[in-house]
Amino acid sequence: MMIGEHLTKQYGRGDATVTAIDDMNFVIEQGEFVGIMGESGAGKSTLLSIMGAMNAPSEGALIVDGIDVYNLGQEQRADFRREFLGFVFQSFHLIPYLTLEENAMLPLATIRMPQRQKRTMAREALAAVGLEGKNKRLPHQISGGEKERTAIARAIVNQPPIILADEPTGNLDSRTSGEVMELLQRLREDGTTIVMVTHSLECAGYADRIMQVADGRMVEATGRKETTAQAA
Repeated sequence: MMIGEHLTKQYGRGDATVTAIDDMNFVIEQGEFVGIMGESGAGKSTLLSIMGAMNAPSEGALIVDGIDVYNLGQEQRADFRREFLGFVFQSFHLIPYLTLEENAMLPLATIRMPQRQKRTMAREALAAVGLEGKNKRLPHQISGGEKERTAIARAIVNQPPIILADEPTGNLDSRTSGEVMELLQRLREDGTTIVMVTHSLECAGYADRIMQVADGRMVEATGRKETTAQAA
C-alpha cells in the first residue's frame, strides 16, 4: 500500500515560490492500477517523482508498506527504489550500444549475485513481455513497441511490487499502445501495483481508478467505467 499524507512540494523562495503539489492525500492499494491525469503543468510528473522516492516533498509523508520513505537516508532510499519500484518512461531510455538483455539487466547492476543469474533474470523478463529470442538485438534493430516492451522488462527484472509509468505509450501508435497497455494490465492481474501518468483517455480506460490532478491538487477520482464512458 502507498499512502500520501499532506504532500506539498514547493520550488523557489519568497515571492518566487511555486507550489507544484499542494497538500495532497491519497491511498493506493497493493495490486491497483491507478491512472494520473491532468493538464500540462498540473503536477503529475512531480507527484510521480515523489512517489518514486526521487524528489523529497517540502511537507508531508510518503508511506509505502509501512516505510516512511523520506525519513530514510540516501543510501537506504536507493535500496528502497531498487527493492520496491520499477520505472517506465515515455522515451524508453535504452542505452543504444547495449543489447536488450544488457539493458534489462541494468537495475541489477548494484546487486551482488552471479552475472549468469542476472542474465537469466533479464531473459526471463524479456520473455515475460514477449521478446523471447531477441535478447541479443540492439535497440536500433527493434520497433518502437519492442523498445517500450524492453523498458518494461527492465522495470520488472527485479520483480518490484510497484511500477511507475510516465506516459508509457506517448511515442507509440494506437495499435502498439494497446499492446503495451494490455501488458501492463497483465502485470496488474499478477499482483503488481501500476501507477501511470497519461493524457490518453483510451489508456486511462485500462486503469481501475483515475486520480485527476489540477493546480497541484487532487480534484477527482473516478473508476474505470466512468473513464471508459468519457473516452467513448
